[in-house]
Amino acid sequence: MQESSRMTSPDRVRADARRNRERVLAAARAVFAERGLDAPMAAVARRAGVGVATLYRHFPTRDALVREAFARQRETCSRALAEALAAADPWDGLRHLVETVCALHREERGFPAAFLAAFPGAAPEQARLGRRAERDLALLVRRARESGALRPDFHPSDLVMALVAHCGMVAALPDDAAASRRLVAYLLQSFRADRANAPLPPPSALSLGALLSTARGPGGLSPSSSRRPGTRG
Repeated sequence: MQESSRMTSPDRVRADARRNRERVLAAARAVFAERGLDAPMAAVARRAGVGVATLYRHFPTRDALVREAFARQRETCSRALAEALAAADPWDGLRHLVETVCALHREERGFPAAFLAAFPGAAPEQARLGRRAERDLALLVRRARESGALRPDFHPSDLVMALVAHCGMVAALPDDAAASRRLVAYLLQSFRADRANAPLPPPSALSLGALLSTARGPGGLSPSSSRRPGTRG
């Protein structure tokens, strides 16, 4: 019995450590979504129900915590880029990449800020990790231009600009998936060399008047405040 206890005890310790780690990561995603990537690490520890020392034992720096908290999303982005490069039609690959990344922006509210942190101005380590992705993206854009589907004056930085704009919209309107989908459709149409007028997704309920009035208020934007007068939720 004592031998069995000695054998299972390390497994129990490792299991506890894994649970603590997962609690910290879930708490980090929630806190970063609510308070941004600069939220105090102590707030993450409190949300996870662990001590600050436990948090730092698993994640010694904020960057390490951010990277791990959104590792699944980053891996999905990398996989989408690889799939885009492998697509027989470069335009289909580019469209798949844009739609996948923007869907991640919608699904995980803290991810847009983490996504933006990978662009110019980020830490050197993150910049090094992004160089391969930038080379692959440039190759994808060149192929799509050469196929005749992508406008000839399109530059890889245009795609970065579009994704940054989408991040900002999702941050301002986190509950308005219709606005996100419509913006993505507009962006993709504007990328086309033939400026195709394919049908757009249904419009958002957002109105300019609601946007201006609620943006000045202390609570910012909310799903109810962005509806047109007379519409129901």
